[in-house]
Amino acid sequence: MEAFPLDWQRALVLMAHPDDAEYGTSAAVAEWVAQGKEVRYVLATRGEAGIAGLPPQESGPLREQEQRSACDRVGVEVLEFLDYPDGRIVESLQLRRDLAEVIRRHRPDGVVTLNHSDSWGSGTWNSEDHRALGRSVLNAVADAANEWIFPDLAGPPHRVDWTAILTLKPTHLMPVSEESVQKAIQSLAAHKRYLRALNSRPVEEQATEQVRWATALHGSTGVGFEVFGL
Repeated sequence: MEAFPLDWQRALVLMAHPDDAEYGTSAAVAEWVAQGKEVRYVLATRGEAGIAGLPPQESGPLREQEQRSACDRVGVEVLEFLDYPDGRIVESLQLRRDLAEVIRRHRPDGVVTLNHSDSWGSGTWNSEDHRALGRSVLNAVADAANEWIFPDLAGPPHRVDWTAILTLKPTHLMPVSEESVQKAIQSLAAHKRYLRALNSRPVEEQATEQVRWATALHGSTGVGFEVFGL
């Protein structure tokens, strides 16, 4: 893999749900923040449909609170939600427009999003929210740079230098320290209620296993991304 580009100052993480950034990406985020870079999060939903047995009106505020705690643990200060319905994101011009508006408003050098492929490997289907959001992010990056696609958007067009996607087929490696890995583990562990609903194992154990797996690449400790230019 090639080395991840580091000649930038601000990144924007665009994900579908609370916790999406914590399965690996947050280790890179912690490393970038430690290097003095600024990272901001914008999530399409509040994850209100993500906890079995807990009604959306209760789950949404809880998951927002857990995500804010997760952000604190890796040094992310800006967190926003677009309030799309959890589990019902579809590719649309409105979604592209909203994402392009976010990109123009935050004016990042790079954008990070999640796997938009059909699966996470053999036998593991990827959710429609992830697929629709990821594909829409790639299109919105181009939209944000074009003055004619959504001419009613406020602010001048903004060109993003790179878009990084957390996939199973990375092209670039972002090395991370053990300290950043630990911060990422704590960041995922902040989603306590959500993880407890998924598995009866201790939350810290689940978080450690997931982050260690995501940051162990070809004998190195790092996070792999598929990187696209405009």
